[in-house]
Amino acid sequence: MKSSKRQCIRYVSPVPATAKQGTETRNGVEASIWTERMLAALANGVKGGKWFSLIDKVVRLQTLEIAWRKVAANKGAAGVDGQSIDRFANKASVYLQELADSLKAGTYCPQPVKRVEIPKGPGKKRPLGIPVVKDRIVQTALKLVIEPIYENVFDESSYGFRPGRGCKDALREVDLLIKEGLTHVVDADLSSYFDTIPHDRLMALVEERISDGRVLDLLRGFLKQDIISGLERWTPMGGTPQGAVISPLLANLYLHPLDSLMRSKGYRMVRYADDCAPRRREKEAVM
Repeated sequence: MKSSKRQCIRYVSPVPATAKQGTETRNGVEASIWTERMLAALANGVKGGKWFSLIDKVVRLQTLEIAWRKVAANKGAAGVDGQSIDRFANKASVYLQELADSLKAGTYCPQPVKRVEIPKGPGKKRPLGIPVVKDRIVQTALKLVIEPIYENVFDESSYGFRPGRGCKDALREVDLLIKEGLTHVVDADLSSYFDTIPHDRLMALVEERISDGRVLDLLRGFLKQDIISGLERWTPMGGTPQGAVISPLLANLYLHPLDSLMRSKGYRMVRYADDCAPRRREKEAVM
């Protein structure tokens, strides 16, 4: 479906930026974002099982500064606006303040995602989405705030794109299961997984734990970002771009019910993204 419509996030944040805190990590999350009180709520549960007030932490200048440092460390190509990491770095403090102001004022508008094709295997390619630097920063800030909520419930069988986990850990688990005598293996490769996730079902899973409407609007805006490939431009009806900062978390969330179902049925599953090889794939080995 072709479109030139830009998806804008419009809200006004009623919460001002707070005083600066430390930027150390605590229990694997940013201490300046996830306070002791929030961690206690994460461990003990929140009222109704849903989180309501999160957007003020996303739009806070300090959160955006932390996000920028992570984006800068990851390098990456410029998006459709042509702005590189180095160019952003030259005026980072100015750009970050502008970004914080636009988020709070409700005028922040994600730009289209640049799509390129990269080698996938012999004679094959896969699409990679490249958001602009500012959108990568906002997505990283959003991820810093909401990821601990979902990491707290993700299954132990899930290894792909998770903090402190990787495919080598998954392969060690597979090796352990084989040594335990589970030698009948089903190896499944999810084809075009990122590009085929239904938006409505994905957002329903997000909303099971987050009720902050402004955070939800932000996520919907990123899912509906226009895609530009050469001279073509369209609005996606499904999927989340490979290459977008928030995509791995959303991809894991969509498969979480599968992880839980397989465990409830007594199957030993190891699900991971094959990021040890040039080709990154979502794979599942079901014992």
